[in-house]
Amino acid sequence: MSLDEQEEADLRQAIELSLQADSSKRKHDVIVVDSDSSTTDDEAPTGHVAHQTSISEMKPAPNLPVMGILGLDRKAMEQERLARKRKASISPPPVRKSTKLSETTLENSIGPEFTPPIDAPTKIVPSSPSSKLPYANGAVKKTWAFGHSRDNDIKLEEVLQKEDLTLAVLSSFQWDVEWLLRKINTKTTQLVFVMQADDDDVKAEYRRETASMPNVRLCFPSMEGQVNCMHSKLMLLSYPSHLRIVVPTANLVPYDWGETGIMENTVFLIDLPRFESKSTSSASLKMTNFTEDLIHFLEAMGLKKSIIDSMHHFDFSATQDLAFVHTIGGANTSDGPSWRRTGYCGLGRAISNLGLATEDPLNIDYITSSVGSLNTEFLTTLYLAAQGDQGIGMYNWRTTPASKLSKIVDRNMQAKQQAAHKQIATGFKIYFPSLETVRTSTGGPNNGGTICFQSKWWDNPTFPRDLLRDCKSRREGMLMHNKIIYVSPVISPTLPTNHISDSTAWFYIGSANCSESAWGRLVKDRGTKTPKLNCRNWESGGDVYCG
Repeated sequence: MSLDEQEEADLRQAIELSLQADSSKRKHDVIVVDSDSSTTDDEAPTGHVAHQTSISEMKPAPNLPVMGILGLDRKAMEQERLARKRKASISPPPVRKSTKLSETTLENSIGPEFTPPIDAPTKIVPSSPSSKLPYANGAVKKTWAFGHSRDNDIKLEEVLQKEDLTLAVLSSFQWDVEWLLRKINTKTTQLVFVMQADDDDVKAEYRRETASMPNVRLCFPSMEGQVNCMHSKLMLLSYPSHLRIVVPTANLVPYDWGETGIMENTVFLIDLPRFESKSTSSASLKMTNFTEDLIHFLEAMGLKKSIIDSMHHFDFSATQDLAFVHTIGGANTSDGPSWRRTGYCGLGRAISNLGLATEDPLNIDYITSSVGSLNTEFLTTLYLAAQGDQGIGMYNWRTTPASKLSKIVDRNMQAKQQAAHKQIATGFKIYFPSLETVRTSTGGPNNGGTICFQSKWWDNPTFPRDLLRDCKSRREGMLMHNKIIYVSPVISPTLPTNHISDSTAWFYIGSANCSESAWGRLVKDRGTKTPKLNCRNWESGGDVYCG
């Protein structure tokens, strides 16, 4: 072995050791699934924080070398190796000392100071202590962060539990495949990577690069037409005794999973037990709304049929009070994937199916890592969806000539919109880091490239600036890459003390940022004159009923 090869091997080992913050890893009682052998405003190349402030670019510039699926640029790696050697340090960036984790403070808050309840969901969906499965009832965890004390967090290794993992279906917007493969036993685990590939040439290149990996298969959701981004983040993890469904806000890159201590994410995960015998699995499968929408999404992505069919080997009854909410990229019509089942229309349908539809006013707190071109119309559609509206009312009101609208429909829709506008002005808050929060973060602006906000959106006179709040993590110095929506009924001081609202609190965790690209726009198809939901992104997430 040459000196350079030895140095590279030593360096690799040292990096791996430096990222093992916990010398004693917790072991779980593992129990496992079937091993069936245009510019978007989400995580855009150039991002800006509030007040028109530019952050570092996330994607390589066009003149930089194109990376392969493993992300290997040998020249750049050699330069980085020499630089690290000169610095004689391979640890993650130093973390500032903190005597106490700071509470989140928000600028321009309406009423009392508000702290995004980032820990609240874990109290709402606790795991059953008597269950053999770690997350039989579902759980919400923060991603572990290097340099911070552990508190209701989880590492990627703890999510994957590679010792018993037989099949892993993984989707992500950003990838570090070489890093990921070090966390999986590739000899015993079948892998399916659901990835973005814009054309056949890219697909062919990815297949060539994985040809030597017999346990790796690739799935490429459609990127035709208006689709710009395969932004979904979803894991289906199969073990001998259960299926683990994971909905993270994190991409499959080390900084999103806390290994540099600069970025925070959130994970929802639930373990579903395997039926005792395959002969009874199909008959016993409880087809919850969650199950149906998950399978619908997997089919739309083009996942292998045998993997989709294996969902019938597991008991989904624990998802009865959950919803799987997704956005299927492209034009969703009544002829193809139904527009009612995806995007913000699908969100409204999910809320209605859970029995959470209401006409009562709602408070909405949206924590986002990317802010799109927002306006009152889009926020109204999102607000009405949170009330259980499936989009058709506002669609009819918006697309039907006034002369053809009945007075009753027109009057009712106007009243509904006016009520929504009034509540949005006071009860809809969007949490996104200010320039000062990014500047003083552990990683600084150069590590904030996936926290995106373009200045042209802010400069638009219709942009709802008053709704933005500065978002800070409870773990001092970390930026938040979360996409979380908290919805709760308005508690009015004018109501009698014995008044009980019909609405119930719930929350969403997933990949969808606060943008039309993520949730879609319902328009009238020029040819068929019927509704069509245009979606530029693929997204996935879950709604959890809080009770």
